[in-house]
Amino acid sequence: MADVAEEKLNFGVNKLILGDNLEILKGIQDETVDLVYLDPPFFSNRNYEVIWGDTGEIRSFQDRWSGGIIHYIDWLKERVEQMHRILKFTGSLFLHCDWHANAYIRVHILDRIFGENNFRNEIVWKRKTGRGETNHKSSQFGTEVDSIYFYTKSKNNYFESQFSFDVEGYDDYVAKFFNKTDANGRKFQTNNLASPSPRPNLMYDYKGYKSPPNGWSISKEVMVQWDKEGRLYFPEKKTGIIRRKQYLDELKGKPIQNLWTDIKMVDGRSNEKIGYPTQKPEALLERIIRCASKEGDIVLDPFVGGGTTIAVADRLNRQWIGIDQSVQAVKVTEFRLQKQTDLFTSPYAVQLHKYDYDTLRYKDAFEFESWIITQLGGTPQNKKGGDKGIDGKHSDGTPIQVKRSDNIGVNVIKNFSVSAKQYDKSLFERNVSANKQVGCIIAFSFGKGAIEETARLRNDESIFIKLVRVDEIIPIAVKSAVGIHINELERGDKGLRKIEFIAQGQSPAGIEFYSWDFNYDKEKGFKASVIINREGRQVLTLKTGSHTIAVKVVDNDGLENMEIIQLKINGVVEKV
Repeated sequence: MADVAEEKLNFGVNKLILGDNLEILKGIQDETVDLVYLDPPFFSNRNYEVIWGDTGEIRSFQDRWSGGIIHYIDWLKERVEQMHRILKFTGSLFLHCDWHANAYIRVHILDRIFGENNFRNEIVWKRKTGRGETNHKSSQFGTEVDSIYFYTKSKNNYFESQFSFDVEGYDDYVAKFFNKTDANGRKFQTNNLASPSPRPNLMYDYKGYKSPPNGWSISKEVMVQWDKEGRLYFPEKKTGIIRRKQYLDELKGKPIQNLWTDIKMVDGRSNEKIGYPTQKPEALLERIIRCASKEGDIVLDPFVGGGTTIAVADRLNRQWIGIDQSVQAVKVTEFRLQKQTDLFTSPYAVQLHKYDYDTLRYKDAFEFESWIITQLGGTPQNKKGGDKGIDGKHSDGTPIQVKRSDNIGVNVIKNFSVSAKQYDKSLFERNVSANKQVGCIIAFSFGKGAIEETARLRNDESIFIKLVRVDEIIPIAVKSAVGIHINELERGDKGLRKIEFIAQGQSPAGIEFYSWDFNYDKEKGFKASVIINREGRQVLTLKTGSHTIAVKVVDNDGLENMEIIQLKINGVVEKV
């Protein structure tokens, strides 16, 4: 296998990874990430924290609660240590938490790892209003805020101030101060141009207007430029002081402080809702990502959850890495990405515990060769054609051949023994003399003839060719099967039909959930209309015409399959 440094160097971005974030974080190279946002499970020790309910999430939940608050802090701390290591010198971390453990997290984790001097803000997000109870009886005040701790790795962190028009009192402020209008109908207010402290070098008259007692706050050159641009306000009397025009249509809004009351939580009426109970609004992550990163920077979310961070980072042209121990979290995030994908979207990869046989078996041959050789720990040839049967090599120089096929025959073995000798004759002969492997062949399976020929070469000619099945390198599973049944429930006016769609999936691993595309277009790909559907049932009211419905089924290994059904409604409902 490749050494740790090489693995870290080739980790890659725009990748969704299923697994324990601690182990995956250890594989990321030092100081490569610009921004980390983490929304770890809150220290509430409640069963409702198990949101997806799959094996990985339940195991993680049990691990967190095996030793109370101290164990929870230790569990989180060793992960934050890795996040600090992989952050760039200019990088930032935003940790989302609530009252259950925020004091412990700041004192015992963030201050110790990042240092008190690198604390920037405690952001208070007002996520809801009111207690939500009917009788309003309680022994304490209700909680309607979360904390988001903002730390940086150094004093040289990247930061871009954010502004908002949707803040309390903003409309009243505009009405009160932007009460002047220029000849073009643009509203403006005027700002002071007098210097607050003595500026002898900026004491000059301009167009008959005397300098303020302390001088101007700008040079004469700037004054002339602003005058040309129509940005100066001249009082009617020369005894007045020139002021600067600030136009309303150029206002960015009010600078955002650390109290965020203008971003609402995702509720049942939100267009963003995907069925994830603790889903964070896209506006929240957009503000964080915009303030602490630039286009092309790398954003990491080690607790993907509902996938909001990754979806927003991708939309804002950031590179990203998303990690979660839940199959459903990874697949839901993938479907969110698919929904917003277009021709200009950067490609991304999804890394699961198991790989789908059909996807590997029928993917691009050259791409598969390079990938599987790397998984084995070898170095790909990275050359199409003219390779004389050699696709890569081991660290000891012995050649590797890849056959993206099943039931490899005897001729492949014979030809490879010749190619291996021609590739490096002296190395080949040394290995034969030492009874060492002269090379290996990777394939999905080998026929009886190939196995017998390999044994004959080794016994009769001391030529040891190793046969390696793909499933010996990476785990392979057969993806689930799925079918759709339809029932006409009701006939309405104007040819409307209420149709019931029932998807039935089968997989040895068990079915996790279904996802539906009610307007499937093969050219555009699968765009989920409903991302999470547990029971596999949907009811639609369809108009007269043709309709293409697609459903994806996801199993407990994260593997998926898709079924497409085409309907024509014209008096009756027909399958096309």
